[in-house]
Amino acid sequence: MTDEVWKVGQLARETGLTVRTLHHYDELGLIRPSHRTAAGHRLYDEQDVDRLYRVIALRRFGLGLDQIASVLDEGADWSRVLAAHRDVLDGHIRELQRTCVRLTTLLDQQRRPTATDFLQLIKEVTMSDETMQKYFDSDQIAALDARRQQVGDAHIHQVQQAWPVLIAKVDRAVADGTDPQSEQGQQLAREWQELLTAFHGGDDGLRDALFAMQADNAEQLEQQHGGPSQAALDFIGRASA
Repeated sequence: MTDEVWKVGQLARETGLTVRTLHHYDELGLIRPSHRTAAGHRLYDEQDVDRLYRVIALRRFGLGLDQIASVLDEGADWSRVLAAHRDVLDGHIRELQRTCVRLTTLLDQQRRPTATDFLQLIKEVTMSDETMQKYFDSDQIAALDARRQQVGDAHIHQVQQAWPVLIAKVDRAVADGTDPQSEQGQQLAREWQELLTAFHGGDDGLRDALFAMQADNAEQLEQQHGGPSQAALDFIGRASA
């Protein structure tokens, strides 16, 4: 052990966390600084940094802050946390390798990718995409990652395959002048909500963040990734009213 200590601002800069996050962890009792200056300012020592690493690593596994507190109170061994963190990173590396292979395959085929191709790519890069980090906080991203592991790749693939089919059905209904309040319109709205729920799992925060991301990037999603048109979204909105 060394005698080095870090003020909260220094620790934030060196870890990439925010001062607000460190204050929040302190308030929750997750990482309370072991020392204080004469003026009452927080000072973190090496043991505090060790505990901070465990919190961050456990967050990467999809645990909530209350669960992390329980694990740490039970005295989680740092070597087990390091090994588990390594395993998570190995999984991310494999995902990136699969994405690289998929991109290479699409380039080799020398054809315009389909909406299904783009949907698969979106799934594979979503968790590290800056757009996700703009609309979803770290807890939500961890929850999405945990949910993805819970439901499995087969279910995710099934949902992704269903989206372009459903979007095409809604586009046809719009073109045909179908009444959104008709039985057909109501059925399409139910299918739409089911696919959305497969993403957010009934979490209102995730649902709202998803809607915000879609609203801000609607044109790009439609043009580049085969996302729903505004007419389709309006139809579903009226059918769901």
